[in-house]
Amino acid sequence: MSDRTLTAADTPVAGPPATGTPHVDAGDAGYRKDLKSRHINMIAIGGAIGTGLFLGAGGRMANAGPSLFIAYAVCGVFAFFVVRALGELVLYRPSSGAFVSYAREFMGEKGAYTAGWLYFLNWSTTAIADITAAATYAHFWAMFSDIPQWVLALIALAVVLTANLISVKYFGEMEFWFAIIKVAALVIFMLVGIFLVVTQHEVGGHTPGLSTITDNGGVFPVGVMPMLLLIQGVVFAYASVELCGVAAGETENPEKIMPKAINSIMWRVGLFYVGSVVLLALLLPYTAYSVDESPFVTLFDKLGIPGAAGVMNLVVLTAALSSLNSGLYSTGRILRSMSMSGSAPKFTGVMNKGGVPYGGILLTAGFGVLGVVLNYVMPGEAFELVLNFASIGIIGTWGMIMVCSLLFWYRSKDGRVTRPGYRLPWAPWTQITTLVFLASVLVLMWMDDGISRTTVNCLPLIALALVGGWFVVRKRVRTLATERQDA
Repeated sequence: MSDRTLTAADTPVAGPPATGTPHVDAGDAGYRKDLKSRHINMIAIGGAIGTGLFLGAGGRMANAGPSLFIAYAVCGVFAFFVVRALGELVLYRPSSGAFVSYAREFMGEKGAYTAGWLYFLNWSTTAIADITAAATYAHFWAMFSDIPQWVLALIALAVVLTANLISVKYFGEMEFWFAIIKVAALVIFMLVGIFLVVTQHEVGGHTPGLSTITDNGGVFPVGVMPMLLLIQGVVFAYASVELCGVAAGETENPEKIMPKAINSIMWRVGLFYVGSVVLLALLLPYTAYSVDESPFVTLFDKLGIPGAAGVMNLVVLTAALSSLNSGLYSTGRILRSMSMSGSAPKFTGVMNKGGVPYGGILLTAGFGVLGVVLNYVMPGEAFELVLNFASIGIIGTWGMIMVCSLLFWYRSKDGRVTRPGYRLPWAPWTQITTLVFLASVLVLMWMDDGISRTTVNCLPLIALALVGGWFVVRKRVRTLATERQDA
């Protein structure tokens, strides 16, 4: 399969159909449609519930107090807009290259190159955050306390990498069960939390309820600004919501499966993220939480139920491995799409007999090894450092998705494409508002001291690296484009 111009009769039809599709991505060839409806639904859940909630919420609660739920709610709305925009593009043309493929169609090869490498920045640094989180969780148990953090990080990477390289079916099954564990744990936590609040059962010497908030400084105990400054970290919590769009290229009937999976993200965000943070604030004073421990583990530890904290720690360890699993999967597909057009190394386009683009997966895992080194050099600061760089990649990725959605909307106005029945509401204002929000997150990151400002100050270096990389690959990109036109 190669990129080519399609006639109206050749256009893939999905009901309600989108017509006028002018593009087929060469990177979509060779994949197996082994992901089922249950896989996609749970991948969507897993993407909306990750390390950013299970580990990151503890430190953010300690820094901003109960107002953290506002940050989660606001970022959740924009995360939904992003995945809804991507869902519309998926129904227009499903592709494992996802937004990189759409950027190629609407913005040209430079747009695809930029979108792809920003996404790689996101997941290569997120992989480091995930293995760091996994190693941090493992230290909760005495049997692992004497093992260096970098060794545990290396073990976590090796286990997930091995499973990811076998086949997409293994990835789907692993993510399916990872997501079930995460959802079950959150449901149990919320039921226990509601019971404790209703019965006023003492938790760690505190009586749960509104008084836990009002007697400890209220919703904004340290002011509004700390909550705003934490938004870049909260954005990281939603970093995987776009994963279901990538997975659509390896599933049958995405036009039936995707809308249901995407629409359910909104209530999941409200229930699991916002609801969990509100319950955490009602159960214990915000000062009881810390950056070094999952807030859920903190709570169950305070309850004193034998083994409960250990079980919850196992769950949050699963969440970290789930996120790592998703990152290796998605970057493998994105890098293959880029490789087939010349904007990524040739080896990232290679697939094994199981239809897995193992070259791109190994490249991402290679950066995970750098994370192992980082855990050796600075184990205390590794998570926060890579989280900020991951946030830059996420902001760039979400921005590219919304730009593609905006260009798609403009093309629909002059009849060059027809939007599917499943659409991003209130276009083009939704895209514009989301882009403004993403820009404001960068401003907030710069206003923060320390690592956040340093990360934003690195943006010129990231831009310089992208420009330099383009000059390296542009000859091959043009050669492959010419070959496709002549085919």
